[in-house]
Amino acid sequence: MTTATASNGRAHLALGEIFSFAYDTFLSNKVRFALTALGMVIGTASLILVTTIGLTGKQYVLNQIQAIGANLVYAEYESGGERITSTINDSLTIDDMLAVQRDVSGIAAASPVVPLIERIPVGNGKERDLQILGVYPEYLQVRNLVVLAGRFFDKQDSQAHNKVGIVTQKLAEQLYGSQKEALGKTVKLNGLPFTIVGIFRERVDTFGQSEVSDNTMLIPYSVIRYFQDTPTVKQIYFSTTDASMVVPVTAQIQRVIQARHRPESVYKVENLTQLVAVADKTANALTMVLLAVALIVLLVSGIGIMNIMLATVSQRIREIGIRKAIGATNREIRFQFLSEAVLISLIGGLIGIFIGLAIPFSVRFFTEYRIPISGLSAIIAIVVSSLVGIIFGTIPASRAAQLDPVESLRYE
Repeated sequence: MTTATASNGRAHLALGEIFSFAYDTFLSNKVRFALTALGMVIGTASLILVTTIGLTGKQYVLNQIQAIGANLVYAEYESGGERITSTINDSLTIDDMLAVQRDVSGIAAASPVVPLIERIPVGNGKERDLQILGVYPEYLQVRNLVVLAGRFFDKQDSQAHNKVGIVTQKLAEQLYGSQKEALGKTVKLNGLPFTIVGIFRERVDTFGQSEVSDNTMLIPYSVIRYFQDTPTVKQIYFSTTDASMVVPVTAQIQRVIQARHRPESVYKVENLTQLVAVADKTANALTMVLLAVALIVLLVSGIGIMNIMLATVSQRIREIGIRKAIGATNREIRFQFLSEAVLISLIGGLIGIFIGLAIPFSVRFFTEYRIPISGLSAIIAIVVSSLVGIIFGTIPASRAAQLDPVESLRYE
């Protein structure tokens, strides 16, 4: 028992001496070792930042979709359905929307969209195009819009066929200078005066990729019927009661609409979950590419550690011979040089982790956006940096341990 305790004490003492010796060696060659550790700093920082970029990209897309409407399902006519004896297409109608609401469970709200382009005077004899969208009051809920000033038209406005409208924030500022000045103003559409009762915007900027553009005015569907020859609608928007119902409801809507029209007619019924899948794959692909770059940087830094340790072994051959002469074993010599390689790797890794975590965390102080930080990436980075030190320090350490003590003492 006493012998075992003494042996353990000697092992702990030797272990402490080895790390202390490695630390002293590091201090005596600070510039050389610091430059070697720089590769690990860049590699581990890149590893964490790559993970952060991937998580941020996914979160950004999910936030965008949530803002547009996670429960959103939209349908529109694409093509087909024209008969030889008629040029009228097989477009969607209000009856299709009502049929879906009646036959499909889980529909919270729905609204048609009927577009119209009108030219309005803007002063000095000039005119500009104005996009008119005829919608239901439920369009506000379905499309998750933000009313910045005034109000959205309601069911009473629709039932009374009131000539009211709500315009985008940018249109209000372009036509009248401000949102406040736009409220109460009158816009003539095809000779009929419409009063602006509200200002709105999309919850997130869709960069013109939705049905809403900068020069859009929303009016009740019951009023836009005055300008239509046929009771067709371009799109129908639905909102489900729960996001988990979006996919099954989408399939049911497709079946109901298709059953009400000609077999050859084609209708697109989609939701935003497809965008989530695409965005997820894109973010994962980008993360893998950037991760490969980070790993290459770590590989290069590992080779740098191996080169510097091989040079160190060559410079310290006589020292190795002296240590072996006073009783150091091959295992202790191997561990000494391996610990030096791991120390360089760990110091570089810890600094890299600090930088990698500090950059996304500091963004929170300058912007309102909270970048997700992965603690797992820091753990992976420290494990990888340790492995790099062990793997690339093994060859120099083995070479040092295999040196002949007699030849080492003769070395000049």
